[in-house]
Amino acid sequence: IPKENCVKVERIKPSGEEAMSSLTGADSDRTTLVRHFALALLVVVYTFNFIDRQILSILIQPIKEELGLSDTLMGLLTGFAFAAFYATLGIPIARYADRGNRRNLIALALAVWSFMTAVSGLAQNFWHMLIARIGGGVGEAGCSPPAHSIISDLYPAHQRATALGIYSLGIPVGIMFGLFAGGWINEFFGWRMAFFVVGIPGILLALLVRFAIREPERGQAEGRVASATQPSVGETLAYLLKKRSFLHLAFAAALTAFVGYGVVTWVPTFLIRSYGLGTGEIGTWFGLILGIPGGIGIALGGYLADKFGAKDARWYLWTTAVALVVATPFSFAIYLSTSAEIAFIAMIIPILLGNFYQATTFSQTQGLVELRMRAVAAGILLFIINIVGLGLGPTLVGITTDLLTPFYGDEALRYSLLGFSLINLWAAFHYFVAGRHLKDDLVLEGH
Repeated sequence: IPKENCVKVERIKPSGEEAMSSLTGADSDRTTLVRHFALALLVVVYTFNFIDRQILSILIQPIKEELGLSDTLMGLLTGFAFAAFYATLGIPIARYADRGNRRNLIALALAVWSFMTAVSGLAQNFWHMLIARIGGGVGEAGCSPPAHSIISDLYPAHQRATALGIYSLGIPVGIMFGLFAGGWINEFFGWRMAFFVVGIPGILLALLVRFAIREPERGQAEGRVASATQPSVGETLAYLLKKRSFLHLAFAAALTAFVGYGVVTWVPTFLIRSYGLGTGEIGTWFGLILGIPGGIGIALGGYLADKFGAKDARWYLWTTAVALVVATPFSFAIYLSTSAEIAFIAMIIPILLGNFYQATTFSQTQGLVELRMRAVAAGILLFIINIVGLGLGPTLVGITTDLLTPFYGDEALRYSLLGFSLINLWAAFHYFVAGRHLKDDLVLEGH
């Protein structure tokens, strides 16, 4: 056959479901067990990620008093100082993850951030704490982008929001244990010991990750073969910017995270100042609310997104828009309540519904890009979410509280948090618009 008449044919593997159906029963069971084990271990890693990241929130008041810091400086430590490095380094690390070994990267990152968390207990001033927080941000940048990519290669598109929802359970569980451990260890042994206790075990967990998780083949869940050429960060960003759904869902997620990180960071201090509660009591009750309703919200949000989105792709994101609208009025009951008991009860619904965005936002982003763009796409999304949400959220709450203190004294934090909670309505609007464009933008079979 003349060469000019030949047609180049790209090898295509069987689809995820076809590949699974071709396995023997024993092989299929083993494959399922391997991917579920990998997901479970990644959930534990992500739990440690948030234990180490958020333990500072329950310790703001004692650290502020011992080191003589303002709310603005504490907001900087909990927010922008961490987020600037966490978000910025996440993109080059994600680029490496799209061509290198993702398991090894996660193990190394876990060891680094765990060590820096333990070092935080040695801080003698603001600058020591700042360096430790920056180091923690550098380490944690290597967690989620490669983890999202691994999970996307283990689970097909129609199960991905649920799988990423399970992975995201590390957020509420980590926050719950961080608040609980930090609150009670502080009361009995001081805030420094709290950092030591939660930081050191992560180094041991890093060894388990390195030797217990198998690096999956890229595209195996969908039967796709990854291109040998890896797009640059600029090419991936340009690709995403052409997707109107991504523009709106990324900004919506950033606004939702802005409110969420403000709550997680400053509500313990609000409960101390407005109701006189101790860190142990706050760590127990606030931790349980963030852990149980918060965890249910993440899992339920992913499940409902998959359920309704399978029938109409717009509902992959509209479920979150509805949840945020319903959640917002409860904020008034939280911050205008006359007792801690009412505030705790009122938190349940907004914390549950406020976590709907987690699973489906990351899942749909993975569905918008090609195989070797996945980790970088996750890194870009996390950059946007964390600069706006984690970086600006706690920081602006702290600044606003300092500005309101001359007028409201210790109650200034109450009104600062109330005002920022209304931003969820703005986020809901963008999730609604993103949903309208999602079907046209998805590139993966199965959506």
